[in-house]
Amino acid sequence: MVAAVYAGALAAALFATGSASAQGYSLQTVGTFSPPTAHGKSSAVTYDQNLVPAGSRIRVHQRTEPNGVTTVELRVAGVKANHAFGVHIHQKPCGADPADAGKHYQNVPGTDTHHVNRDNEVWLDFKSGAAGTGHASATHSWAFRKGEASSVVIHNEPGTAGSRVACFTVRFAGAS
Repeated sequence: MVAAVYAGALAAALFATGSASAQGYSLQTVGTFSPPTAHGKSSAVTYDQNLVPAGSRIRVHQRTEPNGVTTVELRVAGVKANHAFGVHIHQKPCGADPADAGKHYQNVPGTDTHHVNRDNEVWLDFKSGAAGTGHASATHSWAFRKGEASSVVIHNEPGTAGSRVACFTVRFAGAS
């Protein structure tokens, strides 16, 4: 019984850990991609297995300082080698349809070039290496609004024009 409780607690810690204190907030969560048609609901969904094969892994780490400065770090493994990906934080959780994640999260909402850029959004574009691994980080002087940043979407190309190839639901911490 004790072993089962310990194993369950360890599994929960591996999949989502977060802590808040007077020093700020930290969240780390990991997932393994599966197709939206797979049995059981996964927080990591792949829509294009040529670019993000089932079994690829993702880790997202958010750190928010007491002054609101927020850093988001991304690490992936098992994706298509030597490919340039676009990655953004989106407003809604992932779903069976790539559009379910909604629009890009923006610090100041808007649709013109003053709003759609890496200073007002979290862009984590990266190029995978020969082993299919990649990483990126972004730091901003602002914190997420509570409940308005809910997923990491991987696009088939950097920038804003690429189609959505995978999605990872993350409960980003926001300002109160």
